Amino acid sequence: MDLPSFIWLWRIAAWSMGFSITAYLLLAISGAGLFYTRSDQRLDQRLRRPSWLRSVHFTTGILMVLLVLLLLSIGIIGTLGEFGHLGHSLHLPAGLFVVVVTLVSAWSATRINPERPWARTLHLSLNAVLLFAFVAVTASGWSVVQKYL
Repeated sequence: MDLPSFIWLWRIAAWSMGFSITAYLLLAISGAGLFYTRSDQRLDQRLRRPSWLRSVHFTTGILMVLLVLLLLSIGIIGTLGEFGHLGHSLHLPAGLFVVVVTLVSAWSATRINPERPWARTLHLSLNAVLLFAFVAVTASGWSVVQKYL
């Protein structure tokens, strides 16, 4: 296929990546709020967790998972359409790593409760790894963009 027919796909990918990083940052902020209000039992009533914070965190996490899956599908469709095969750069393994870490982090979030303390630790650890994975996929994605331009 001609490159111009894929421009719309790359625009969607660029916006999705931007929204994914924004969602990650919002999750870090809301997650820090959840952590702070959970761990400090001495907080007075005014500083306790707002009732909406957990649902905003959960909804933003779902949106980020959907964006990452959208990016995966765009990458596969666009790469197959342009090159006819996958695996011509480090962007594929970096992207697959982001997808796996994101999905396992989302799964671990659903397991968090007082009877499973390992789930919170796993969730927080994976989110730290996800930061570096996003940096790697962004850097490798920049080299892929250069091939198309």
